[in-house]
Amino acid sequence: MNVMNDQTLISLAAPADGKLLTLTKVQDPVFSQGLMGQGFAIEPTSGDIVAPVDGTVTLVSETKHAFGIRTKDGADILVHLGIDTVELKGEPFEVAIKQGDKIVAGQHVITMDLKMVKDAGKQTTIILAITNSNDILKELMTTGFDKTVVAGTTVAVASVKDVTNTVETKPKNTGSKYDALAADIVKNVGGVENINSVIHCITRLRFYLKDDNKANDAVIENLDGVITVAKAGGQYQVVIGQTVADVYDAVIGQIGSKFSNDTATAEAVAETTKDANKVHGFWPNVKQGASNFIGVLTASMIPIIGILAGSGILKGILAALTGFKILSTTSGTYVVLNAIGDATFYFLPIILGFTAAKKLGSDPIVIAIVGGILIYPQIVLLAGKAATASTNFLGIPTTLVSYTSSVFPIIVAAWLGKYIERFLKRIIPTYIRSVFVPILEALILSLIILIGVGPIITLLSKGLSNGLVAIYSFSPTLSGFVLGGVYQTMVIFGLHWGLIPIVINDIATNGHSYINSILSITMVAQGGAVLAVFLKTKDKKLKEMSLAAAISAFCGVTEPALYGVNLKYKRIFVVASIASALGGALTGFLRVDNYALSGALIGFPAFITPGVGIGSNFYSYLISHYGTLLISVVLVYLFGFTDKMLAKKNDPMNLNNVKLA
Repeated sequence: MNVMNDQTLISLAAPADGKLLTLTKVQDPVFSQGLMGQGFAIEPTSGDIVAPVDGTVTLVSETKHAFGIRTKDGADILVHLGIDTVELKGEPFEVAIKQGDKIVAGQHVITMDLKMVKDAGKQTTIILAITNSNDILKELMTTGFDKTVVAGTTVAVASVKDVTNTVETKPKNTGSKYDALAADIVKNVGGVENINSVIHCITRLRFYLKDDNKANDAVIENLDGVITVAKAGGQYQVVIGQTVADVYDAVIGQIGSKFSNDTATAEAVAETTKDANKVHGFWPNVKQGASNFIGVLTASMIPIIGILAGSGILKGILAALTGFKILSTTSGTYVVLNAIGDATFYFLPIILGFTAAKKLGSDPIVIAIVGGILIYPQIVLLAGKAATASTNFLGIPTTLVSYTSSVFPIIVAAWLGKYIERFLKRIIPTYIRSVFVPILEALILSLIILIGVGPIITLLSKGLSNGLVAIYSFSPTLSGFVLGGVYQTMVIFGLHWGLIPIVINDIATNGHSYINSILSITMVAQGGAVLAVFLKTKDKKLKEMSLAAAISAFCGVTEPALYGVNLKYKRIFVVASIASALGGALTGFLRVDNYALSGALIGFPAFITPGVGIGSNFYSYLISHYGTLLISVVLVYLFGFTDKMLAKKNDPMNLNNVKLA
């Protein structure tokens, strides 16, 4: 270790002879995506494993495939021997160290039988990760990749924050909203005096207690925020779900960092993530991919669901006021209130870019800027006119699309962002990265969306829209069934934009639109689904969110219902889409007509026939929309949701069969 200019440098030695690799080449997404921290890998030619740094052994896995070291400078180093070698139950490894040992760099620690690992069908790649990179690491500098290295020789230098003089405090309250839950858990596992240490995996707090009998299982299981309790592998496990890391931080904040073990936590997270994501076969992989996409989508939306719901309700009130001619769309009052209600939706790509980037590990500011580029006024203006939407960039033909209120494109940008940023950092010198990496990343991502994603969405949406209109000409009932069933899915992927010009043209040219009546039905069905959840759930937070989302959907804004509840608990969305299909078929059968760009329950004036008043069309509106509402509420209440889904959603792991790291 050296100190220069208030900078602490830690030399990292190769743990084995072999070829030095960047983590991105590791055939394990948990490590290759940097989820366990920064580091490097070695494709070994020898099974003689040595310590990469001086320090204290903090972890020796029960299956001997991994060990951890904490340096005196506070860096937590995890060395993982092979990929999926936990399944070999320690057979290829002979361990010469134990937890608590003081070791020095270059000291022999483990013998790894490379042939046995290969014969078992596993990869021998050795991975080194600094598991507390986010907290301590400034920069990791390597001597160069894809070259042969010798065990014990320095291959990288870590520049870390100097934490040796940090005075540890143990606050009673960390300022986290999980403080009360953390305090109750600590109290009921027997207090601080009964805790040896605590780690966490992807869903559970894992306590090593001095005496399990002192823990009050019944009280802990009934705490708000706890799913259940499990005991396995010498651990007392409190199942929390997706917020486990936040609860863990609150627990450590109260009892002190001496009870934590970052390396053991990283290893537990790595193994349980792998277990939870392990799927086989084409269809399970498709389902897993869809589940991951929806997970990112809903998690990115959750921080803004409240403002979306409130904005939707405000837009609904404005629609009612203008529908009854109480407020003019040209008045200053309307303009200001409409801006307040519409801003969140208009600038959704920017807001969602920020939240999605945080979820996916990209730079939130850069992705938010990409969102701003997508809705740049001149691009929106050109995209809104058929004569100017088709253009080119450096000779490459492209079709401009209006991305205001869109969701899918910016999620794609947030997903790609971390890979592009990682690539740019590899090729751009350190001293100019801060200037060139962000702008080049924004440029590349914007072009991918504008030139790649935009035209694809345009092509697909036009094809779908033309097909759906053709079906309506053939059979309004069939068209209502199909469009009612798929429209909200089209909204998720931005494929609905092809229908909007058709609806606008119908109303502008003919004064009415049958298609818009069916689109209106889909909003009611999604709203009815969350209303059913509100009526059935006992979870206070979900009940509150569901009611607000239902009101918003009845006002014509389904985003809070879709992303806050229905997609999160996928069966609700499926059942709601079935109800929507049935309601759409009823709407088509009754030939319900719409006379303005308004709909759902709040937009009922748009179904009053001009010059005729309340008549058969309005009565058909009432039958179709309130019939759909009833169908949706009943189906979701009976078949779409139970509170048991909350526990299943929060803890995807099998409670009775958990592989411990």
